[in-house]
Amino acid sequence: MSTMAEHLDPMDLDAKTLIGAVLAGGLAPTRIAEAAIARLDVRDLALGAVTFRDDDGLRAQAEALSERLAAGDKPALAGAPLIVKDNIWVEGARITQGSRLFADHFAPEDAIAVARARDAGALFIGVGACSEFACKGETTTPLYGATRNPWDTTLTPGGSSGGPAAGLAAGMACLAFGTDAGGSGRRPAAHCGVVGFKPSLGAIPYGPGFAEPCWDVSVISPMARTAVDAALLFEAVAGRDARDPSSAVSLGPAQEAGALKAVFTPTLGLEVAIDAEVASATASAIEILRSAGFAIGDGAPSWPSGGDEDAIMPMQHAGLAALYGARWRKEPQIFDPEVGAQIESGLALSAADVGAAWEAGRLIRMAVAEFFADTDIVLCPTTPCAAWQVGRSAPETIGGAPDTGRGHAVFTPLLNHARVPAISIPCGMTAAGLPLGLQIIGGFAKDRDVLAYAVAAEETLRDADVIHPTPVRCTA
Repeated sequence: MSTMAEHLDPMDLDAKTLIGAVLAGGLAPTRIAEAAIARLDVRDLALGAVTFRDDDGLRAQAEALSERLAAGDKPALAGAPLIVKDNIWVEGARITQGSRLFADHFAPEDAIAVARARDAGALFIGVGACSEFACKGETTTPLYGATRNPWDTTLTPGGSSGGPAAGLAAGMACLAFGTDAGGSGRRPAAHCGVVGFKPSLGAIPYGPGFAEPCWDVSVISPMARTAVDAALLFEAVAGRDARDPSSAVSLGPAQEAGALKAVFTPTLGLEVAIDAEVASATASAIEILRSAGFAIGDGAPSWPSGGDEDAIMPMQHAGLAALYGARWRKEPQIFDPEVGAQIESGLALSAADVGAAWEAGRLIRMAVAEFFADTDIVLCPTTPCAAWQVGRSAPETIGGAPDTGRGHAVFTPLLNHARVPAISIPCGMTAAGLPLGLQIIGGFAKDRDVLAYAVAAEETLRDADVIHPTPVRCTA
C-alpha cells in the first residue's frame, strides 16, 4: 500500500516522516540523494548556504544505505539528509572554518557526532557555511562571501551556523549540525524559522577537529526543521566517548512536559534592549501555552555583578590570539577584519584579564545552577530582534536605540558558560514576515526535559497557527 510520503518530494518531508517511509520500504535512499542534489542545484544559488558538495559521494552513501536496508538493518536516521557546519570534521570533505588559512583543508576523519549520524543512516549532503572560526554573529566569510536568509535574501541568517540554518529553512536538508559557543546554533535557527538545540556541555562528544578558541564552552548543536527531528538527531549522537573527557555527563530520562515547573522571563533577567515585535510575539506565545494548560509562572536567574557577555568575551579573544595571533600580525589581510579585531583585542589582554573572564564564567555557572535547583524550565526570547541586512555584523538598532554590536546576542552566551541545555523553536513572525524564536532552557544534564518541553510547546504553537512553513522564496 502506498503512502503519501511516496508521492511527495522527499526534501519537503520532515525527518521523522522521511525516515519512516525509508524504513517501511516506500522511499529509496537513491531517490532521496537525487532529490537532494536537484534541490541544492536550484535553491542554493541565491543563498550560498553550502560550501562543499560531493554528489557522487552522496550517491555512494545512498547505495550503501540501500544495501544495509536490504540486509535487514533499521538505522535510526535512515535516509535523512544532513548538512554539517564548516567547522566540524567530515572525512574527505573540505572543512575550512570559513578561513583562508584552511582553504585547502580536507578533514582526515569524521567528528564523533558525524560518524554516529552516518552510522545511524543519515546522508551527508554538504558542508554548511559558518563565519570565520565560528566567531561572528553573521555568516560572511573571507573565503566564501555572504550567506543569505531564505525568508528574505537581502538579510543575513545570523551566525555563526548560518549555512546550516539557511539550508534547513530552504528545504535543502531536514537535519543539520551546527556548533554553539555563544548562541551560534540557536540565533540563526530563530532568524530562519527552524530549530537549534544547544545541549549540555558533554552531552554530545566534541571532536576530533580543529583547535577551539575557548574549550568547554562550544558544543555540537543538532538543528532541524522541527523539535521532534532535533530530538531524533540528538538521541542518535549523544553519549559518552573516551576521546572527549567532558562527555562523561550522565543524562536522565525525560519527564512529561506538564510535570515540569516553568517560568517566563521577557529579558532573561537582564537590562537589555528588545524590539517591541519580539516582546509582543514572545508574550503572545507564552499566553497560548498557558491557555493550552502549560503551567508557566514568572521568574529569572539572578546574575552575578558583572556577569554579562563583556565579562566573558576575553576568553574567546585570548583563545583566538593564542591560535592565530602570529599569523594575524604577519598577514592581516587574509582575515575577516572583525575577527582580526578580536585577535588584536586578545593580544592586548593580560593574564589577569583572562583569569577574570574565567572567574566570571564560573560565577555565571553557579548562579544558573542555583536557580535551577528550584525550577525546571525557563522561557525567554531567543533573540531581541529579527534578522537584519546581509553584510552587517549587527542590526543598526534594537528596541529603537542604536545597537552596540552584540545586542542581538544577549539572550544566549551566558547559557554556554552555564553549560546548560537550551533550544530555540519558532514562536511567531514580525509584521514584515520574518520568523522569531522562543528559547527553552533547562538545568544541567536535563537535555531530554528541554527537548520534551520543546516538542510539546511546538505542537501547541503550530496548532495555534503561529509557526509557519519554511519558505521557498529562495529560488534563483
